[in-house]
Formats: sequence, structure tokens, C-alpha cells
Amino acid sequence: MELPQLDPIRAAIGKLAEALHPVPTETLPLESAWGRVAAAEIAADRDSPPLDVSAMDGYALRISDLASTDTLPVAGTIPAGSPPLELPPGAAIRIFTGGPVPAGAECVIRREDTREGPDAVTVLVPHASLRPGLNIRRQGENIRAGQPILPAGTPLVGATVAAAASFAGPQVLVHRPVRVALLTTGDEVLAPGATAQPWQIRDSNGPVLQTWVRGLPWAEVTSAGRLPDRLDSVSQRLQSALSEADAVLLTGGVSMGDADYVPEAIRSIGGQVVFHRLPLRPGKPVLGATAGGKLILGLPGNPVSVAVTSRVFGAPLLRKLAGISPFLTTHPRVQLADPDGQTLDLFWYRLVQLNPVDGTIRLAPNRGSGDVVGLSHSDGFVEIPPGQTGSGPWQMWSW
Repeated sequence: MELPQLDPIRAAIGKLAEALHPVPTETLPLESAWGRVAAAEIAADRDSPPLDVSAMDGYALRISDLASTDTLPVAGTIPAGSPPLELPPGAAIRIFTGGPVPAGAECVIRREDTREGPDAVTVLVPHASLRPGLNIRRQGENIRAGQPILPAGTPLVGATVAAAASFAGPQVLVHRPVRVALLTTGDEVLAPGATAQPWQIRDSNGPVLQTWVRGLPWAEVTSAGRLPDRLDSVSQRLQSALSEADAVLLTGGVSMGDADYVPEAIRSIGGQVVFHRLPLRPGKPVLGATAGGKLILGLPGNPVSVAVTSRVFGAPLLRKLAGISPFLTTHPRVQLADPDGQTLDLFWYRLVQLNPVDGTIRLAPNRGSGDVVGLSHSDGFVEIPPGQTGSGPWQMWSW
């Protein structure tokens, strides 16, 4: 997918994505493939509808049989899921929505446009209003057998599941799940819920990333852990994580401090840093790298930075590994109510709140990239490009 005139954020993502390739494929029974990403085009294995069917509950008949009468005998009933019948001359057949139109019938009269008797039906609408094909869905009008319905790179989720279930056949070729390892660095970081001294913090980054990745139906968390700020520890855990995962997401250790060892650890195991430090807030120290064709994404340690950069950078890069096409997409654009007029000379990702009553979106109160409470009260964030301000419209990411 070509995206000309890319800004520095999208350009960095695109450059790193060039070194990544989708994970291997496997053939699965269709019902085991939900949530996976189609690795080959899925074509319709039958027409849709597969034969002429009724669009209404009513009566199938020939228009010419009404030339001298409004009332016809009812010769049978066709529910949905039954084989088609043949319409006798001078008769009508009761038919339900989705039922196969009987051979010889020209149209279906809606039930509400008739007067029903025990063995006959009277048509109440003017005969001149009837036409061949009325209330009939023709065979193949949606799609013909052999025509493509879903391109390769389509996640089998939501509405696409309906199409795959209807047309894909018994098996489908999909990419296996993307395996993701999560590492939280920092001597000050304790397990969630642990008793903490004033100089220590409980790990929120790991749980935030775990719940996010586990919410991606085409990805899975292979491991998650915390490690101290030591070069040997970071290098060893990174190498170990790469041995079992397609991508490693680290938090912390990417800034300019003496204890920020992630860049050096990546190089020590033969990895290549593709980008480090970009013009954005929060998350300026974000780092993207590869090692052996696998993704390494270093996210700044502050919680708001982790939440934002995981979506801005992690989401499209994991989509690339998953085989999703296109992997880099734009997001819905929204208008801000009551913008504050502030601006920065870099890409500013600002937390927002959605009012569930009137649907308006406003900037969320926030005291900086370490404000977990402000983060928890937000519904997502908007991207405001350098030097711009106002109500937008701005791209919005939802949590």
C-alpha cells in the first residue's frame, strides 16, 4: 500500500514494517478459523441466493392467472429450507421469506396485500401494479459462484465472519496467531497489588499491554515478565523472548538515562534499531527495531506513553505480522467540543472523553504521561499534528 507524503510517524512505521513478514499459514476447519487472518482470497463456492427465493411472506403465483379472477386456490406451502415445488396452473402457493420460489411462479404477493381463506387467497392490490420478479430475490443477485468475497489479509471477525461462514467451504487458509512477548523493565517496578515503598511503583504497563494484546483475536501473549535495569538481564530476557515470539514489546529503558539499556541490549544480540526518538508527545523516546526478522518495540515507561504508543506503533506493526492488509490505516476523524487552543511543534496525542449522553468528545483532564488516573478516565486519544489547534477534525484512537 503506497502512502505518499508520509509524516515522520507513519514513515517510521512503514520503514520498520519493510523488514517484517507475515507469520506462517495453516489450513483450519472453518469453525476453528474465526479471529484469524485469511491468507488467501476467499471466493464464493455457490451463488447467493443459490436459487430464486421469496423476499416476503406471501403467495407465489402467475400474473396471467389473475386475468379473470382475484381469488386463487392455495396448492401448498413452501417454508424456508424446503426444496422448491412446481406451481400448478391457476393456483397460488403460500411461501415464507427465504423459501424457494416454485417453478412457474412470476411474483410473490405480500401476505398483507391479500385476504386469506381456508383453501384460497384473494389478491387485494390492483393487477396492473404486479410485475414479474416482484418480491423475488433472484439467484446470484448478491454474488456468483467463483467471485471473490474476501481478499487475502482480511481478519475473520465481525461482519466478515458472516461472509466466510456462508461461502468459504469447509476449510480455509489462515495465518497462525502472532506470538507476542511482553517485558517491563525497571528496578522500581513491582507486581500489581504488591506492597510498595514510596520509591517503588506497581506495574500497570504489563497488564495494560496484556489485556490489549489478548483482545486482538489474531494474536496471543506467549510470556510476560518484569526485569531489572541491568544490561545483562535485558539482553538475556530479550533473546529468550525472541526465541518463542514473533514480537517483543518492552516498556521502559528507552530514554537517555544511564540505566536505559534497551537500545544497547538490542544491538548486543545482533538487532538493528530502525528508529529511536520521534517528534511526538507523549512517547518521544519510542524505539523500533528488528532482530532475525522479528519485531522489537521499545515503549517509554510512563503509563500514558505506553497506552498511546502501543496503539500508534504497536497496532499497525502487529497487523503487518498478522498478514492484515492494509496494515497501516487511518482512524475515524472527530470534532472536539471546547478545545483549549494549545499547540505543540510535534505530534500531540491528547486523551479524550466521550460523553455517552450527547456523543460529544472533549479533552480529558490529564496531568502528564504518568497520570494513571487521568488515563483511566479517558476513552481514547486524538492526534493533533505539529503547529495545529482547534476542534479538528482529528484522528481518534479508542481504547
